[in-house]
Amino acid sequence: MATKAKKTQKAEDLRAKSEDELGKHLVDLKKQQLNLRFQKSGGQMTNTAEIRAVRREVARVKTIVEQKKSGAAAPAKAKAAKPAAKAKAKKAATA
Repeated sequence: MATKAKKTQKAEDLRAKSEDELGKHLVDLKKQQLNLRFQKSGGQMTNTAEIRAVRREVARVKTIVEQKKSGAAAPAKAKAAKPAAKAKAKKAATA
């Protein structure tokens, strides 16, 4: 009775939801997590990666709920290092 894993939602999609919708989504994820734990203990689980995916989705939803409560803006993406700086660091490491 293995259930198919729901496709995880991106953070942008979750941020568009209201706090009530996020709360309902979180309850659904917790139920799914409980069912997966029962399947694992009963030896019925075929895809153990589902547990990890659901756990991360729960963390993603909780983070967004906390951000909405505190009024924090979406975190800025980290800037990538310049390619020239990477090449210099690589040369220095090999020399």
